[in-house]
Amino acid sequence: MRLSSVQIFQQGLSAMLDQQSKLAKTEQQLASGQKLLVPSDDPVAAVQILSINEDLSQVDQYQRNGNLAEGQLALEETVLTDVGNVLQRVRELVVQANNASQSAETRRSAAVEVEGLLSQLQSLANTRDAEGEYIFAGFQAGTEPFGQQAGQFIYSGDDGQRFLQLGKSSQVAVRDSGFDVFMALRNGNGTFDVSPAASNTGTAVVGSSSVSGSFIPDTYTVSFIQALPTDPVTYEIRDSSNTLVANGNYVSGSEISFPGVSIRIDGEPKDGDSIGITPSAKEGMFAMLQTIAGSLAGADDTPAGVAAVNNAMGRALNNLDQAIGHVLNKRADVGTRMHHVEGQLALNESFNLQLQQTLSGIQDLDYAEAISELNLQLTALQAAQQVYVKVQGLSLFNYL
Repeated sequence: MRLSSVQIFQQGLSAMLDQQSKLAKTEQQLASGQKLLVPSDDPVAAVQILSINEDLSQVDQYQRNGNLAEGQLALEETVLTDVGNVLQRVRELVVQANNASQSAETRRSAAVEVEGLLSQLQSLANTRDAEGEYIFAGFQAGTEPFGQQAGQFIYSGDDGQRFLQLGKSSQVAVRDSGFDVFMALRNGNGTFDVSPAASNTGTAVVGSSSVSGSFIPDTYTVSFIQALPTDPVTYEIRDSSNTLVANGNYVSGSEISFPGVSIRIDGEPKDGDSIGITPSAKEGMFAMLQTIAGSLAGADDTPAGVAAVNNAMGRALNNLDQAIGHVLNKRADVGTRMHHVEGQLALNESFNLQLQQTLSGIQDLDYAEAISELNLQLTALQAAQQVYVKVQGLSLFNYL
């Protein structure tokens, strides 16, 4: 088969253009550092790169969530620490006020400090984050959660708990409901609460109380009886249906017990005095501190008045111990969540590194191989150019 001069020229030109195209592609790869310049270079690899980049973007979002979660939890932990300090200071004041050396005046002074600590507690409960959101308002983050109405503290938030996603199957709560933190505390010793009647005129003071056996939740009343001044003081314990549960002679400093309950009582009760025993119920920190402040503010130096304050302070100590324990449990829970965030961030970082390595293996250019290929292509181009020049020269010679 004979080839025309035009065909020969065209073949030579095509060969040079092809080599120039390959050379240009290699040069572009070297400039960008990537093997794949367009998806058509390797469709399968292009799909893998797209998928890995999506995963990297998602991991990056998880990391941002994790950093945000760390900040939110650190803020809550700091606030809870301050709340615990407030409660500890109130407890110190209660212990001091319960001392026999204290007078009505010093107790009223302590009441003023407790009221100040109550305001501080409200301020802590209404803490806002850097975005201006209330951290203890649940989902109602734009509403101040704790305020007063008719002298009582009310909660205006909800029970919502905000979560942040840290991984495909990992999330963490970064907020806690203010109701759960500040309002849902069990009073008394956590099982039952002991409260002497406000109308008592004797000097009986409730001491330690403990759960002995199985406590049957009900409302019980310990009534003291002394028909004549010369008669011994006796007691009766009746349940909510007025059924006699236990009775006996009262001896100061001894324990009065019935199924599930054991309480020590000191002092001398008067005929008709009584003590109520009820199952522990939920009581807010604010109400606890208000009761303490009110009891101290109304203190007097009469024997019955001193007994009333001692009873109030004894009950307050039980309530404060429950509140402090509750806050410590919340801090421990926040600490556990912070540890979870730290662990998940480390896992995300490790996964991110693996993705980067995989992506690099698919799309990053092997410079040594590319430079070698570039040199070969340059040689091939030069050869094609020389062949073209020679063929062109021969064709011109034959023509002449």
